[in-house]
Amino acid sequence: MKQTIKVGLVEDQLLFRTGIKAILQSWEELEVVFESGDGYSVIERLQDLKIIPDVMLVDLSLPPKGLQEYSGEHLTMDICRHFPEMRVIILSVHRDESYIARLIETGAHGYLVKDSDPQEVFEAIEAVYKKGSYINQLTLKAIQQNMGMKSRPIQQFAAITKREVEILQLTCRQYTAEEIAAKLFISVKTVNGHRNNLLQKTGSRNVTGLVIYAIKNNLVELV
Repeated sequence: MKQTIKVGLVEDQLLFRTGIKAILQSWEELEVVFESGDGYSVIERLQDLKIIPDVMLVDLSLPPKGLQEYSGEHLTMDICRHFPEMRVIILSVHRDESYIARLIETGAHGYLVKDSDPQEVFEAIEAVYKKGSYINQLTLKAIQQNMGMKSRPIQQFAAITKREVEILQLTCRQYTAEEIAAKLFISVKTVNGHRNNLLQKTGSRNVTGLVIYAIKNNLVELV
């Protein structure tokens, strides 16, 4: 039996939330298990649930908590802190590259504009669930243009082994752990071990952080 991806929606506009929920549930691979019209109540509500989302779609513009601002960026940071295994995809009308780059650095695993094709939304959910990140051309350009793309002295990479660089490069090209294992003739356990080492060595919080690190340091070229 195929495992379904559990999805959550955080969107204050009821009409849009209802529409995207209907679209997502048209795919048998997806199941919407959570929805909210605000961000500030999400963490507390999730902590009381037995079944939580694998992937959360979060609107960037969310209502404040009283006089206190609480945007999709705030929720992303709180999800990363309280539910580190959960993947977050930001939904927004904005295409500003500096803002996109900041959200990815904050911890978002992907970024989609609200006029994206439904098929891309599905592909993004599947990618962050299976591969840990979704880097489309908009996000890639934002990372490249706004994250200090300068080469560093090779000595700074001394702690990263040749095998780890190979795994980092394949990770950036959206290969799953299983696909990397098959390509390099090693076990999935070994791949995950190398990835964990890379997270520690680069100070990254997740796979998206590894992509950012690799691009910033010219360890990979994505086209």
